[in-house]
Order: sequence, then C-alpha cells, then structure tokens
Amino acid sequence: MDPALLFSLAFPLAAPFWALMIFAPGWSWTRRIIGSPLIVVPPVLVYALAVLPELATVLPAVTDPTPDGVAALLGGPVGAAAGWAHFIAFDLFVGRWMYLDARERGLHPLLMAPVLVLTILLAPLGLLVHLAVRGVRPSRPAERSALPATRP
Repeated sequence: MDPALLFSLAFPLAAPFWALMIFAPGWSWTRRIIGSPLIVVPPVLVYALAVLPELATVLPAVTDPTPDGVAALLGGPVGAAAGWAHFIAFDLFVGRWMYLDARERGLHPLLMAPVLVLTILLAPLGLLVHLAVRGVRPSRPAERSALPATRP
C-alpha cells in the first residue's frame, strides 16, 4: 500500500476519539466509546499495513537497534508512515488512559483539555503534565474505599 496514503490516514482515524475526549468529555457516549481499548485499532491497522510487507527490513532494525539503523528505517516513506502510525496509536492509548484516569479522579475537563491537546502534539510531555496533575489530585476517597483491602 502507498506509504503516503498510510501516513495521511493515521491521524484522521484517531481524531474522532481525541475530539470526543476534548470537546465532549462528559457525554455518556464518550465514556462508552473511550472506555474500549479497541479505539486504537484503526491506527494499529495502518501500522500493520506499513510494517508487515517490510518485515524483513524492519525486524533486524528493531531487534538489534543502532542509531544509524533506526535512522535508515525511519528515513524512508515506509518508515515515516509506520513511525507516524506507531506514534498515533500509542499516543491515543495514553490519551485514553489519561481521560479515564482524570474522570476517575474528578479532574475538571477544562483542565484536561489542554493536557490532551499537548498529548496529541508532544505525547511524552502531555503524559508528564498529566502525571504531575495526578500527583496533586489523588483518587477520590469513595473510589479508594471501594478498592478491596489488601493484607500484608
């Protein structure tokens, strides 16, 4: 399949899920849809379409990675499409976790919206900000007490 087409498909397939989390975080359908980890399947399929036909090239570069090998792998159209789909899929998975975690902790959607946008753009920094906010706001007491007690 054309790498340029795969590259161009990855984000539009994930965008509706991001839009739900950012623009309709309290909608009952958002919680149902985002509650499923299967939302990452569309960009994962794009990744598979890019990587599987090139497995003979990809596998050596990832099983024994070197800076030059990874640069060569990502430096071409197929590598760019695969890398982009990889980013999109994992960023969405992390954004999903952040959304669900924020809902559980009672973090206001207006606080989370910019954090989710940051995660779309620069996922590791968005995750870092979420972890910092999460550290300031622990789980709600009712949810903590609902967890089963553990014995030492």
